[in-house]
Amino acid sequence: MKERTGLSVREKIALFPHSPGVYRYYDASGKVIYVGKAKDLRKRVAQYFVPPERLNIKTRLLVSKIADAQFSVVDSEADALLLENNLIKQYKPRYNILLKDSKTYPWIIITKDDFPKIYLTRRVDRRNGTYFGPYSSVTHANYLLDFFRKTYPLRSCNLKITSDAILRNKFRPCLNFHIGRCKAPCIGGISREEYGTNIREITRLLNGGAKEIIQEYEALMKEASDELRFEDAQNYKNKIEVLQKHYARSIVTAATDTDCDVFSLVFEASEAFGNFLRVRGGAIIQSLNLGFKLNIEEEPASVLSAFIAEIESKFGALAKEILVPFKPDVRIEGITFRIPVRGSKLSLLELSAKNAREHQFNSLRQREHTDPELFRKTVLEELQKALGMKELPVHIECFDNSNIQGANPVAACVVFRNGVPAKNEYRRFKIKTVIGANDYASMKEVVNRRYARMLAEHPEDLPQLIVIDGGKGQLAFAHQALAELGLADKLTVIGLAERMEEVIRVGDPYPLFLDRNSQALKMLQHLRDEAHRFGIAFHRNLRSKAQIHSALREIKGVGEQTERRLLMHYGSVARIAAASIEDLSSMVSPALAKRIHEALNKS
Repeated sequence: MKERTGLSVREKIALFPHSPGVYRYYDASGKVIYVGKAKDLRKRVAQYFVPPERLNIKTRLLVSKIADAQFSVVDSEADALLLENNLIKQYKPRYNILLKDSKTYPWIIITKDDFPKIYLTRRVDRRNGTYFGPYSSVTHANYLLDFFRKTYPLRSCNLKITSDAILRNKFRPCLNFHIGRCKAPCIGGISREEYGTNIREITRLLNGGAKEIIQEYEALMKEASDELRFEDAQNYKNKIEVLQKHYARSIVTAATDTDCDVFSLVFEASEAFGNFLRVRGGAIIQSLNLGFKLNIEEEPASVLSAFIAEIESKFGALAKEILVPFKPDVRIEGITFRIPVRGSKLSLLELSAKNAREHQFNSLRQREHTDPELFRKTVLEELQKALGMKELPVHIECFDNSNIQGANPVAACVVFRNGVPAKNEYRRFKIKTVIGANDYASMKEVVNRRYARMLAEHPEDLPQLIVIDGGKGQLAFAHQALAELGLADKLTVIGLAERMEEVIRVGDPYPLFLDRNSQALKMLQHLRDEAHRFGIAFHRNLRSKAQIHSALREIKGVGEQTERRLLMHYGSVARIAAASIEDLSSMVSPALAKRIHEALNKS
């Protein structure tokens, strides 16, 4: 595979410098298919061109498409991170970490007018004013605007108010002036200085300065009270109460006056879900959730770096201290990455992680309804990763034993394909070789029978995953059955113990506990519950037949055909017992009718 200069890709990357920078991979058509950053360009790029067996499947596919490689040298890792982020947005490479969020978040803008307006917008043009946000919740942004309008007399009109227009009495005050929501700057009802003071306070509030403003109002209130200006003191008191009430409802505060940014990530299959919190003066002033699609296997540190770069591009400069669950793979001059272990900073990180998990849960729930096929594929990928499987478990089978005090022992096998029950493939088994209530031996018999037959008839249709409803004992005997058939190393088999919902694996002394809220665990529970339901229904049916047999078949002269004819006509043994001898005589001989009536009513 040669590129335009005549050098192969391998020869070309051997000439890459040992410097920080950004590299780009191109396919045969010249399209950028991957952009990456590196502290050492040559070392990083060389990691892709190793023996294929050392790469995962997706990365192997990427490497097979590379027809050319280019690089850009930068001064630092931080510059590499920002350049990588910009190039990914520009080229949208197929194999990069890509943002899944397609929506445009709202911003609050304070315009650059003589008497600025404040409103919500989704279009950002910084020439028009100062922007705050973005806000992940439109409701919260509107609540802030409503608070500002009620607390400060701001204009909401679109008039172009200038000093000349005011002097010429060009405008008339609107209804907002008459109801006290605006001081009518259009007619000179408020000076630019006083209006500007309100705007500066709003700006400070949006930047997290509520505590400072409250402290200033408290000092002014005390000063006015000492000077016997009680009306002014009452006005300051009213403002303090309004700010404190809003402050308590709208933002979370830390124990200390912390200035920091907080990042957290949760991973699920080929996706990542992140939450960002901006904390100023101990108050959370912004929160944003983002989702990422991982098109090749990425290290968590690399995903975190991409998340940080995206937030910096949206919000501007980051705080000097950033709280993270683990270190990113970049160093940024002037910024300290901290993994808190106690105190209020740990609480902030835990709150961010909680928001990330909630974002993950809501995204998957929404996808379950809007794109169920993709949702199920994501769940199967999560299950594959949790169990360390080489193949995606698109075909899963689950076994459950059912017997009551050793009577009518049966087993059930349910089948899921692509995460959906395939009910026409469910199978029921009567235990044939085991006497009494022996769940372990019964499980071995059923697993052996199921896959011996499958090997004989459809060896190409073996499942990737077998789930055993039970603990170590049932799992061990199921594994023995698979070993005797030569399948132990070809199929993944696990046990699901109901008491603690732990996953038992062959040869592993410690159970695996999946997250209680994970969709992978919920799918395993669905499998287990479906097998249990199917097995119980079969067992109940056998018990019912056994009861009918004992009640009718033991009457002299009643055979299988007579029993069926009577049940078809009357519907149940109870109704047969309630029938008169004359009614029964219409179905059987008078002598047999008398025997049936006497036998059933006697019992």
